[in-house]
Amino acid sequence: MYLLCYKIIKTNEREDALSTELSKQKIAFLRKLYLAHLIDSEQHNLLSLNKAATMPRRTLQDAIAAMGDIGITCVFVQDGERHNAGYYRLKDWGPIDKAWVARNIETIVQSLRPD
Repeated sequence: MYLLCYKIIKTNEREDALSTELSKQKIAFLRKLYLAHLIDSEQHNLLSLNKAATMPRRTLQDAIAAMGDIGITCVFVQDGERHNAGYYRLKDWGPIDKAWVARNIETIVQSLRPD
């Protein structure tokens, strides 16, 4: 699975990566890419990600926790005294080409929208 995902992201042809029917695994993969893009673009906490991505809180938490499965390192930066006061930050994109994600973000978002 990891090698397939790596190949999808490293390709330059958008239709090869996103035109096929989306399985649950591919949707989960694209969700992680979308969230990584949002987190890398600006400081987000769970509430702001919930508003930006319009995904349930639990889905966001699961996707962020599973980013390491595709090589992305995401950390929570504590910013304040409260336990959940802070924001997410990407430390490393790993094998993912973040420029490819940025170029294809609209297609990724459209793929994640329900029909």
